[in-house]
Amino acid sequence: MLNLIAFDADDTLWHHERYFKLTEAKFRELLRPYAEPHHLSEHLLAAERRNIAHYGFGVKGFVLSMIETAVDVTDGRVAGSVIGQLLDAGRDMLRHPIEPLPHVEATLDALSGQYRLILITKGDLFDQERKLALSGLRDRFEAVEIVSEKDEATYRRLLLKHGTTPETAMMIGNSMTSDVLPPLAAGAFAVHVPSEHVWALDQHDDAIDNPRFFRITNLSQLPALVAGLG
Repeated sequence: MLNLIAFDADDTLWHHERYFKLTEAKFRELLRPYAEPHHLSEHLLAAERRNIAHYGFGVKGFVLSMIETAVDVTDGRVAGSVIGQLLDAGRDMLRHPIEPLPHVEATLDALSGQYRLILITKGDLFDQERKLALSGLRDRFEAVEIVSEKDEATYRRLLLKHGTTPETAMMIGNSMTSDVLPPLAAGAFAVHVPSEHVWALDQHDDAIDNPRFFRITNLSQLPALVAGLG
């Protein structure tokens, strides 16, 4: 039933969102004299939501949204030193170490040879390429696709590009809104692997009634799930 399995990267193959959470905590601490922490988080999330269309996904857009929020909540009085610290925090995020999550390498090795494996990730091209190179996982994938958005049309286009139809493909990832709902809509299988941290804009709590949808607790369960599909 399957001939191609696609994997998400951030928070599926390696840690990602936790570095955003740590940086946001630093942001709230720097801006404490001007606003309550929960108000700062609300303002920041609103800025991220507005700015996705302009900056895309990733660290650079997040840093620009922090700076925009800092200017807004202080009525333009934010100190240059604070802006400097936010820029430094962004650079630290772009330098954080990359280490595969538990079970990633063993799972990829178990599936390779039986199925074609590709990587589909969204975000900043330079940063995603950096993380993939540092992960040591590049050679496990037949192809890598770094896209600006993961929607139904994107999945259909990429699967056709790689010589398969959605009906014979599976997407694995931690984001319901990016890695599960769009491929399901396209007709593919989708497997949700919950991560430790979830970006607020990726939250999705509605039940899914679709025979092609599965949820596992970690990637070690994936080979058995795939084998069970026949």
